[in-house]
Amino acid sequence: MKKRFLVSSFLLLLISSLTCNLATLPVAAGANDTEASTAQTATPAESGDVVLDTMQQELARATKELAKAENPPYFIGYSVHDLNALIIVGAYGSLITNATGHRRAADVTMRIGSPALDNTHGESRQSGMNSGLVPIRDDRDALARVFWQLTDQEYRRAAPAFLNVKTNSAVRAAEEDKSPDFSKEPPQTHASAAPPPLDLDRPTWEERIRRYSMAFRKYPEIYTSGAYFQAQTSNSHYASSEGTALIMPSASVRMVIEASTRADDGMELIRVETFQAPKADELPSDAEILTKIETMAADLHHLRVAPVAEPFNGPAILSGRAAAVFFHEVLGHRLEGHRQRDEQEGQTFTKMVGQKVLPDFLSVADDPTLRQLSGVKLAGAYAYDDEGVPSRRVEVIHDGILKNFLMARMPIRGFSSSNGHGRNQPGRMPTGRQGNLLVTSTKKVTESELRQRLVDEIKKQGKPYGLYFDDVQGGFTLTTRALPQAFQVLPVMVYRVYPDGRPDELVRGVDIVGTPLAALTRIQLTGDTERVFNGICGAESGSVPVSASAPAMLFSEMEVQKRAHSHTRPPILPPPGFESLPLPAATKAASTSLDVKEPR
Repeated sequence: MKKRFLVSSFLLLLISSLTCNLATLPVAAGANDTEASTAQTATPAESGDVVLDTMQQELARATKELAKAENPPYFIGYSVHDLNALIIVGAYGSLITNATGHRRAADVTMRIGSPALDNTHGESRQSGMNSGLVPIRDDRDALARVFWQLTDQEYRRAAPAFLNVKTNSAVRAAEEDKSPDFSKEPPQTHASAAPPPLDLDRPTWEERIRRYSMAFRKYPEIYTSGAYFQAQTSNSHYASSEGTALIMPSASVRMVIEASTRADDGMELIRVETFQAPKADELPSDAEILTKIETMAADLHHLRVAPVAEPFNGPAILSGRAAAVFFHEVLGHRLEGHRQRDEQEGQTFTKMVGQKVLPDFLSVADDPTLRQLSGVKLAGAYAYDDEGVPSRRVEVIHDGILKNFLMARMPIRGFSSSNGHGRNQPGRMPTGRQGNLLVTSTKKVTESELRQRLVDEIKKQGKPYGLYFDDVQGGFTLTTRALPQAFQVLPVMVYRVYPDGRPDELVRGVDIVGTPLAALTRIQLTGDTERVFNGICGAESGSVPVSASAPAMLFSEMEVQKRAHSHTRPPILPPPGFESLPLPAATKAASTSLDVKEPR
């Protein structure tokens, strides 16, 4: 399976906002345990929240009625994701989208059989969920009717799926990991007031988006660009037949600035900057964003004329942001709990608990309870996971030794409980996923010292140069055993570092590639400051917002390959406003106005 971790483009941003549950509330204490083997829900007391009350009443009714069936469910869960959003999109100094929207979607989860073996086992996992839209008004009768329909449809999927699971279990060879299909967890109760309506100065943000998108118009070599703004409030409800009842409101604002160009050989070049905050007034100032835009334009100008990188294997430094993506791809996905159980997976670290998997100066934790780091808001924060389990900091690797995995409510050998990492995009069954992956080091030096150590390593190995990876746009990894256990990180700003003191040289068209067990052993030293990368990660359970942080890292070896690209030439005609000059001359004239800096 390929997993992607990308800077949030507007499309991913919009999809994430319409489908993901980001809770921002404190964790509440759980109630008493209930028997996981039987779905028993008493008629609940009124909470005052129409959606939650209706969910609980329909849960109680469905549990009672379906208990009469030949194969009654032992667990039923309802989720409702309620989103209000304002979206403003600008390009070339004008708005192309300016809209508000309200959407409610519901998931019905059902498990038939027992926690030891149920309809979600193995390849039948998606039989455990049915999804649909629900009314946006708090109309009890209308809401109840939709829950009734979705529940009936789900039972008709889950019941035959369970019979197939039992048949397959009887005729197939025994599985290596015989863990149950579902873990017993204490029910949780927590309710917060619904978020207030969207309240911001819409005309001001319309004007700002126009201004940001217009800033690229003076650069004829930037062929596409845009500025995207989204403010949203969401309210997620979760109720289960175990007694869990949660209301989790949140609010967030995101802005994405994108620009792209094309080199003469057809290579597409892109720069993206993302900003996220709980409220609009916490986003960067006008001056900061316009400075970022100028830097993006300068970067694209330099990339267009930079030489194409050649395949290389040698010393390299990953900046903190690049190292964060590297760890998310190379390590993080392979520490997600369900990958240790699925026999289609490579199971890279399944039998390495208690063993050294990283240099002893590195530790890794995943902490969804952390809201910000070094002043940067973390996209992977949440109070409860999508199975109603409180989020928790998990020390997965301590001083290089593997200690734990990121667990949903799917047990694996040696790990029988969830640790609050069951996440999903609505409509997908939850699996163990990353939230905020944090890499820390005890062997660190200043950034200047780290660079000197790179130069020393280049000389020691007799290489003509080393590489410095300053920024990345994302990456992906392969984890199934049917494919090579490989990863690919997609850098944007890459420099050759020469040992003789020559200035660093920007190059383009290079991807970091390799295999995890080899790559992770080549880290020699780190910088002393962690950097954050926020993005959207896609995997089996859908796209979810995530963060990763890490210090800059020195690798004794890093392998890179040439990036595939199209051979479409740049535009033949100059853009409007630059007709008086041929395109190369117009480009040159415009570039002289850039306040560019020499590569580091």
